[in-house]
Amino acid sequence: MGSTTDDCCNGSKTESFNEKKPTIKFTKLFINGEFVDSVSGKTFETIDPRNGEVIARVAEGDKEDIDLAVKAARAAFDHGPWPRMSGAERAKIMMKFADLIDQNTEELAALDCVDAGKLFSLGKAIDIPDVANTLRYYAGAADKIHGEVLKMSRPLHAYTLLEPIGVVGHIIPWNFPSTMFFVKASPSLAAGCTMIVKPAEQTPLSALYYAHLAKLAGIPDGVLNVVTGFGPTAGAAISSHMDIDKVSFTGSGEVGRQVMKAAAASNLKPVTLELGGKSPLIIFDDADIELASELAIIGILYNKGEVCVASSRVYVQEGIYDELVKKLVEKAKAWTVGDPFDPQVRQGPQVDKVQFEKVLSYIEHGKREGATLLTGGKAIGDKGYYIEPTIFTDVKDDMLILKDEIFGPVMALMKFKTVEEAIKSANNTTYGLAAGILTKNLDVANTVSRSLKAGTIWINCYFAFDHDCPFGGYKMSGFGKDLGLDGLHKYLQVKSVVTPLYNSPWL
Repeated sequence: MGSTTDDCCNGSKTESFNEKKPTIKFTKLFINGEFVDSVSGKTFETIDPRNGEVIARVAEGDKEDIDLAVKAARAAFDHGPWPRMSGAERAKIMMKFADLIDQNTEELAALDCVDAGKLFSLGKAIDIPDVANTLRYYAGAADKIHGEVLKMSRPLHAYTLLEPIGVVGHIIPWNFPSTMFFVKASPSLAAGCTMIVKPAEQTPLSALYYAHLAKLAGIPDGVLNVVTGFGPTAGAAISSHMDIDKVSFTGSGEVGRQVMKAAAASNLKPVTLELGGKSPLIIFDDADIELASELAIIGILYNKGEVCVASSRVYVQEGIYDELVKKLVEKAKAWTVGDPFDPQVRQGPQVDKVQFEKVLSYIEHGKREGATLLTGGKAIGDKGYYIEPTIFTDVKDDMLILKDEIFGPVMALMKFKTVEEAIKSANNTTYGLAAGILTKNLDVANTVSRSLKAGTIWINCYFAFDHDCPFGGYKMSGFGKDLGLDGLHKYLQVKSVVTPLYNSPWL
């Protein structure tokens, strides 16, 4: 049982929410339309981060299971109906899939709650409805995939075809298990691809439930396969497999490099990588103080800081620095941490013990390196993986808490004087995923947004995602885009078809 804390620093109350724990229905691998045991028969534990207890034992897939899943996906692509259906036919099945998700919203939100520590209230209201709408967005594009007729400079008739790239391997992270499943699966389904999805070992449960719903929706056997397991075995087998045509990976830079090396060493398959960030939020003197403090707090504490675009570096212009610091500390102290099934709670536990200890170790680094701890900095309770909202100031450029992606509720707060100083500081990172700018001055907003080296820039907002808006990074945050039509095109091949015009000299 987890605990709910009305004020993370001022006492707590305990209440049971275990009655909302979902029944675990699916724990086996999903290959070629069937739930099956792993070839080895091995299983692994998936842990409830609210209390550290075992939720279920899940089949542990490895290379042999990936081979079986790829064989099924290859047969479904080379000989099955899915790539040969019209886009409208695929769209109809995808729409049914989305409807089934809507019908099971509470169950799916509960699975991500117990598996990842995500807030049940937000899962039910935002995450799960949004994945259904992601499916619908790409279903709407499925019958609009077409090439173009080319006006050639020579007497030739030419056109392009857009064809599905083939068998795709999706390796998804644990922080948004449902969202990332469909950010990757939806466009590849619309394109006519077949796939193997490997969810993170920390959060396998919702992926298996989605496999069940895909079968009910009528997605043909072999099109969508889910293999649960570990990165060094199942994930590595996907990256190096000779019969997988593309890999899409979201996770750490270290693993991203391994994925690229394995893909290059096998069949030179194209790779799309989204590798996290250390995103700056720049707050200028003319910004609305209340809005700025709210966006800065949400930017680092949403989903307990386990967000690739978390605003972990906050730069505040000197004219409002003191006032904003006061508001940030007040809001952090009032932020409610506790059992994610409690509708009053705003922050659940870190995903697992490893991440919990990693975040706490970074907090200790910040203290040792001389940063000033304004609030937070400690674990909460003696059960589960809860951490206080934490704010550091007096943070220097060479400190680990400013350089490394912590992936937890830890904010580094800095002061600046000029626009030029803010741009230089914000760009002083190996990452480039996202950034935020808060100002009422349009000239400043335009200048800074064009100067920042990041894939997404939010002006006077944060976490402003939309299905239409491409998302991806610069620099060591990876390459390739998810969402929007860019997210569809990476699962398509462009084929050029050329014919000489009749009785025309073309040589």
